[in-house]
Amino acid sequence: MRLHNFNAGPSILPLPVLEEAKANLVDHQGLGLSVLEMSHRSPPFEAIVDRAKGTLRRLLSLPDAYEILFLQGGASLQFAMVPLNLGAGGAYVNTGVWSQKAIKEAQITGCAPQVVWSDEAGGFRRVPAPGERLEVPAGAPYLHYTSNNTIFGTHFEHVPDADVPLVCDMSSDFLAAPHDPTRFSLVYAGAQKNAGPSGVTIVVGRRDVLRTFRGPATTPTMLRYQIHAEADSLYNTPSTFGIWVCALVFDWIEGLGGLEAMGRRNAEKARLLYDVIDRRSDLFRGHAERESRSLMNVTFTLPTPELEKRFLQDAERAGCIGLKGHRLVGGLRASIYNAMPRESVEVLADLMDRWQP
Repeated sequence: MRLHNFNAGPSILPLPVLEEAKANLVDHQGLGLSVLEMSHRSPPFEAIVDRAKGTLRRLLSLPDAYEILFLQGGASLQFAMVPLNLGAGGAYVNTGVWSQKAIKEAQITGCAPQVVWSDEAGGFRRVPAPGERLEVPAGAPYLHYTSNNTIFGTHFEHVPDADVPLVCDMSSDFLAAPHDPTRFSLVYAGAQKNAGPSGVTIVVGRRDVLRTFRGPATTPTMLRYQIHAEADSLYNTPSTFGIWVCALVFDWIEGLGGLEAMGRRNAEKARLLYDVIDRRSDLFRGHAERESRSLMNVTFTLPTPELEKRFLQDAERAGCIGLKGHRLVGGLRASIYNAMPRESVEVLADLMDRWQP
């Protein structure tokens, strides 16, 4: 029996994807070798990359002016690559840990980030509201924000207005619902939430942004978008197996009806949990303000640590794992990414609805 996997990442993968990967693991489509053994410069692997990019481009309705890169190093490496490639003085929205890490990394690179909004004093319970003014300095090379915050369970329902290029860390809500890619100069995401296995980083950016280097001359070759774009993501050996699994995930999403269908599916799953939290607010207390609630990471606490421990034990007996909240928030966190079946969310929601201290 498969467990109900609510881990924040690496997270659940679609069962059909795992089954297809298993069936082709030893002998990939009759070629006599595994993708794990395949040269990244061979025609069969080039076909995998083309397939992955083609399906992702269709899912995003991506214009020709945009390119897709498959890199490594996770969002954590992007925290440095963004300022090193786009220029010093970027503006940042601080909505929690991952925003703070991006700001710190920009400081380490000497790129002088400017924080233009923060909810640190409020405990990171909300994101800027639509229309809320962000004091972005004129001439800033970009505005950076994190669209979904896994630790605090907050989420941008809107795209911030800015007169400068937008950069977004979409690691935990990439492909979770439709978005207009033309609003952004660059988007990046670690694959291990919604798009594939750990070890692959997806970058989607305007061609002129990716292929025009604006950083210091001391920037290492491997940290330059231009190098990876010109080499079609094959400058060095990529995560070959990971990219193949991403291709399978993209196919799975497309087969379900694309991002419109995925967005509806994810909203329905989240509503099951938030309805219980709101109905039983004397017992389950959501961390995020209602207008900023995440559809990917539902964070909540119980009145005492002892009750939280007891609930976690009962949840594990019901087959629900990965629900322990991050140490900065405590409580519980249910990560319900794309591959999480509605049936698993129903098991957790039913347990919460009938649970008694």
